[in-house]
Amino acid sequence: MEQFHPHRRWYRRPSVVVPVVLVVLGYSILVSPLIQEQNFFRPDVTADGSVSFDWNFFIHLTPLMLQGLVVTVKATLIGFLLAVVLGFFLALGRRSHRRWLSWPVTAVIEFIRSTPLLVQLFFWQALVRSSEGINLQPITILALGLGIHYATYCSEAYRAGINSVDKGQWEASTALNLSPVTSWTRVVIPQAVPNVLPALGNYLVAGFKDAPMGVAVNVHGLLFFADQVRNDTFRATEPYLIAGVGFLLVSLPAAWLVRRLEKRISYERV
Repeated sequence: MEQFHPHRRWYRRPSVVVPVVLVVLGYSILVSPLIQEQNFFRPDVTADGSVSFDWNFFIHLTPLMLQGLVVTVKATLIGFLLAVVLGFFLALGRRSHRRWLSWPVTAVIEFIRSTPLLVQLFFWQALVRSSEGINLQPITILALGLGIHYATYCSEAYRAGINSVDKGQWEASTALNLSPVTSWTRVVIPQAVPNVLPALGNYLVAGFKDAPMGVAVNVHGLLFFADQVRNDTFRATEPYLIAGVGFLLVSLPAAWLVRRLEKRISYERV
């Protein structure tokens, strides 16, 4: 088994080189033909009629893939920002010593975590349709559903990170007569965040993979266009494979950025 060397240069680490090569190769294939020939990718190209894999048809599905990928990434990022913010307040509510606050927050977190995201999307869609004066776009419903769903997971990550702060740090803040705001912003959060980042990064990548469920609420994302191509051409291999390539091109950079952020704000423990 290959041993891990923390001081090994990045270009000698397979865990770094392989994702970088895949992402660079993927984006190079997408960009270079567009530069050389403006109409290289044509969405009106049809398959050759055989049952074998058609590379020409696969490549010319790129415009539809990019169009759906933009919608999927937009909904995922908005939902993740909502999850990061809302999850922190849910964690504070669950840690509260006041039962009238901690018990309802705990019940909400456990209920949302224990029900499928797809069911929750249907619930939010039905709620919007039954409410007068509320008109939300499908992508907004998807972002809202992703944000609330993953906020419950983020809250547990935040709670674990806060609980990992040594008890002596809390006692030192009290001994120094620091205000609650100062204690949280200068003592607790800086020590808890490095422990939380890996979990948040996993939730971001998981959000990208769960965003295709938006097709159930009529979001024109990546999976929507793949289904559309399959229904029109009766070919499933090419559209779903290129959809997988699209998710790979956004998930790998997202995971890499989270790891870089984790290393930047990490600190040495005594």
